[in-house]
Amino acid sequence: MTPPERRSKNCQSQTFVEVHSSVKLSHTLCARRNSLKPTVFIHTNHKQMLGALVSRYSLRKRSANAEKFDVKFIELKSYPCMLEREGQLYRRDGELRPWLNEDLQSFTPLRFAPPQLMNYEGRAVIMDPDIFAAGDIWELLSRDMEGASIMCRPKSGRKGRKGAYASSVMLLDCAKLQHWQFESNFADMFEPAKRDYMEWVSLKLENAATVGLLETQWNDFDHLNDDTKLLHNTKRKTQPWKTGLKIDYRPADTFQLFPPRHWLRRGRRALFGDYKFAGTYAAHPDLSQEAFFFGLVREGLEDGEFTEALLRDEIAKGHLRPDALQLVGA
Repeated sequence: MTPPERRSKNCQSQTFVEVHSSVKLSHTLCARRNSLKPTVFIHTNHKQMLGALVSRYSLRKRSANAEKFDVKFIELKSYPCMLEREGQLYRRDGELRPWLNEDLQSFTPLRFAPPQLMNYEGRAVIMDPDIFAAGDIWELLSRDMEGASIMCRPKSGRKGRKGAYASSVMLLDCAKLQHWQFESNFADMFEPAKRDYMEWVSLKLENAATVGLLETQWNDFDHLNDDTKLLHNTKRKTQPWKTGLKIDYRPADTFQLFPPRHWLRRGRRALFGDYKFAGTYAAHPDLSQEAFFFGLVREGLEDGEFTEALLRDEIAKGHLRPDALQLVGA
């Protein structure tokens, strides 16, 4: 069993309360470890909480085995070790950049928190909050991992060809991932940096022999058909629930001579900051994916999973497009 001193004193303990709030803290790890069901963790921040809620609903709604697994959130707000790093420089793609807790995807390092939250026992799936179930997640949680510690798909395009994995959906054998010590791993990105964010989230720091491949339908990038198990609206600019809102994320900063938009992007940031004149979210090119998302919201309203008041609040915060209520017929 993992010794208690290996748990984070500053960061992990608060998240333990957040994720396992139904269990009294007086219980020992030994008493709890065998009671944990296989768990799907959705990591998020306040800007993507609506997506996380819809994702959780879809996982339970689309499974014939919902009683066999738990679905839990991992929220950035519960990790002081991240919040206190605001503005500090971290290494990403070989460059130093300021850490911004308000960025749309500031939660992504939390992909590496589940093994600790599971006390390094059992199975877990970690997924982004912009991923929605079209199939039964139990098929993934219960599959044969064939000895792998991690199962995921490769990234698409140039990054995939260079050996990068998509850690946005991972099936984890937690007992084999005791080297995932979230708080210390996260701290290693900051000056003097010993860890590069992109290498970390692309799983390039893992032994490739321990990584098994998932079929692409378990992390289907902006693609929806009859084979899709998990739809991932991975292109931030076209996430269907944000159409027309001001962009609140920082685009990838990899510099290339061509096309010239990379020069313009860096120039805009240098003059005006990260988000000013960044534009607005565009409509998703596949209307069936917009219909899929808002169909889930509509079902959730009918089932009492969401309320109209919640949607109005998300609209007021600028996290949900203003016409959302019309789209769900509320």
